[in-house]
Amino acid sequence: MVEPQIIVEALSKTYRVATRSEGLGAAFRSLFKRQYNDVEAVREISFTIDPGEIVGFIGPNGAGKTTTLKILSGLLYPSSGRAIVSGFIPWERKDDFLRNISMVLGNKSQMLWDIPPLDTFRVLGEIYRVPKDSFTNTLDELVSLLDMEDLLSKPVRNLSLGERMKCELVAGLLHQPRVIFLDEPTLGLDISMQTRLRKFVTAYNKKHQATIILTSHYMADVATLCKRVILIHHGQLLYDGELVDLAEKLAPYKLINLTLPDNNQYKLDLSRDVEILSQEDGHFSLRVPRRDAARVTSQLLNNYTVNDLTVENPPIEAVIDRIYTEEAV
Repeated sequence: MVEPQIIVEALSKTYRVATRSEGLGAAFRSLFKRQYNDVEAVREISFTIDPGEIVGFIGPNGAGKTTTLKILSGLLYPSSGRAIVSGFIPWERKDDFLRNISMVLGNKSQMLWDIPPLDTFRVLGEIYRVPKDSFTNTLDELVSLLDMEDLLSKPVRNLSLGERMKCELVAGLLHQPRVIFLDEPTLGLDISMQTRLRKFVTAYNKKHQATIILTSHYMADVATLCKRVILIHHGQLLYDGELVDLAEKLAPYKLINLTLPDNNQYKLDLSRDVEILSQEDGHFSLRVPRRDAARVTSQLLNNYTVNDLTVENPPIEAVIDRIYTEEAV
């Protein structure tokens, strides 16, 4: 039986936050007697992740995602609970543990702006004590996968956001970590660059079997890269399982987009379970129970002259928004 790469048991983190009322008097009184509130960022969450898994760690702003990642990467101590990452207790921050993990943040940079990326890569190679041959081979592989040969000698300040994100990935993977925390890796990137980075993460995971936890508000990142998702809200775990199962549970229907010749007026003869969401000039959008999608599609093709027909799952964003709104699965 394979030992999980990450084990989290009843993990909690509570912050003590100073508060005061508005006004000059309250500000003066707070100098002598401060008031505090306890804020539970993470509340007794538990999960395990196997080696080589890519798991989406999702939730609305303030859900506790970044706090959890900071605990698992050793940047924060938990208030209670247990965590094991690659056989280490993260907050002990042992050298062997730090050489086994990497955290890539889409909104923070570890690159030095006034020098070329290659110089930063060499510094990081020395910090992580990467052997010279391994450093060269790994750098060549990453540069090739990301198609960034022409970026290595340019000062970082002259690179675009997408080019800098490529460099951040290389910097975070030079020491070939077994566990990678990706926090909003496609933040602010255009669609083309998002697609390239997703392909890179997939290829890297397939080749090196690295365990990856991904947080992103771009559901296209999660849907493309992650078969499994862990969803938290207000610091509590709401769901842990396959993304497709979550979608089927909360949106048990398919969307059928139908185009008929526009030279006729149509009144579709459909069962009561089929809802017409919109219709205009021969274009229809239908919502159909999943169990009836095949039957309704066949009925439409047999009974009408069809110019175009597509069957789609509802947007995953709509499913996730429903969870965030209702705060339940």
